[in-house]
Amino acid sequence: MTPAHSMMLRLVGLAAFCSMASMRVCDPMLVELSREFQVTTGDASAVIAAFAVAYGVLQLVYGPLGDMLGKVRVIIAATAACALFSALTALAPTFTVLVVSRAAMGAAAAGIIPLSMAWIGDQVAYEQRQETLARLMGATVTGMMAGQWFGGFATETLGWRTAFGVLAVMFFAAAALLLRHARTGDTHRDGPSPSTAAAAAFSMAAYMASTAALLRMPRVRWVLTVVALEGALAFGTLAFVPARMVDGFGLSASAAGGVMVLYGVGGLVYSVFARRWLALLGERGLALAGASQIALGLLLLAWAPDVAWAVLGSFLAGLGFYMLHNTLQVQATQMAPQARGTAVTLFASLLFLGQSTGVLVVAFSVDRGWLPPVFSAAALGMLVLGYMVSRKVHARAPVAG
Repeated sequence: MTPAHSMMLRLVGLAAFCSMASMRVCDPMLVELSREFQVTTGDASAVIAAFAVAYGVLQLVYGPLGDMLGKVRVIIAATAACALFSALTALAPTFTVLVVSRAAMGAAAAGIIPLSMAWIGDQVAYEQRQETLARLMGATVTGMMAGQWFGGFATETLGWRTAFGVLAVMFFAAAALLLRHARTGDTHRDGPSPSTAAAAAFSMAAYMASTAALLRMPRVRWVLTVVALEGALAFGTLAFVPARMVDGFGLSASAAGGVMVLYGVGGLVYSVFARRWLALLGERGLALAGASQIALGLLLLAWAPDVAWAVLGSFLAGLGFYMLHNTLQVQATQMAPQARGTAVTLFASLLFLGQSTGVLVVAFSVDRGWLPPVFSAAALGMLVLGYMVSRKVHARAPVAG
């Protein structure tokens, strides 16, 4: 990659950091939100489900927009919109307004990480792509850790609204830096020229036909199905780990957010050693090892007699998730190279629609005290999913020298 592209990778990583922080910042807030707005913890999880649903659905718009207007341009616009909607979320006077503003945040954030992945797919050779995606993953994992920790810390000390105010400032800074670099560098030339883009009218019929053509490809259908299941089983349960820590082990909101940081630490450990583990295990081995560690982590979170074992479970679940998910990300960037932007955003759409489905199912159980058996069922599902993935990917993936 050129120096300009390397700088752009760092800047889209900053935007991705903010995006993931905004996605996970509400996880340790659920108990406090239920008290302030006088709803159950399960009902309070609507702030997570609303974000995930909007995030997933809007992928269907951002994909063709990225292909038509240029991925970097759309990333910049989406980051700026996140700054606005994060500020509005901080001011929400009622629970209904809070849920709607969170949905708007999800709709805006939907244009950042998936199009960043697609941009990497355009700019980076396949042999180096998994390692480059792992670098982007490092930014997203760090964002998740920061969001979960700061969400809990702010809830106890500064007030939960402060967390969204800080996010608004960070999104604005990321958008400004991206815009400045895109104007001075050459990395914005990943799509048509502005005049061509302005002349190209978006055709819903053409988009639907293109999407239908993608869905007729067996490989595309397989990747999308698997990632939807992954979202439901792994991300759907993740949202309730802090609630499990508060209700099951008596931790405070900030301590529960701190435990969730270890989920992200597991992801960071993977991102640091991704190249080495890929060479050692191959894509099949990463998928199997990742799914097994997620399953073990969920079982520890469900049944651990002591909080220390649950803390270990959080770390193992994070390490395993990113082993498995990074393998699927590479499959997503390669499943339809002729329409990579649309294909990758379809991938992200199914991931977060799966997450929202999982959140709704687990929300039904949390108010009834069913979290341990639900976590156990998800662990079994992850083992089956890991086996399915390992049967379809390469035994050894190429690694850049």
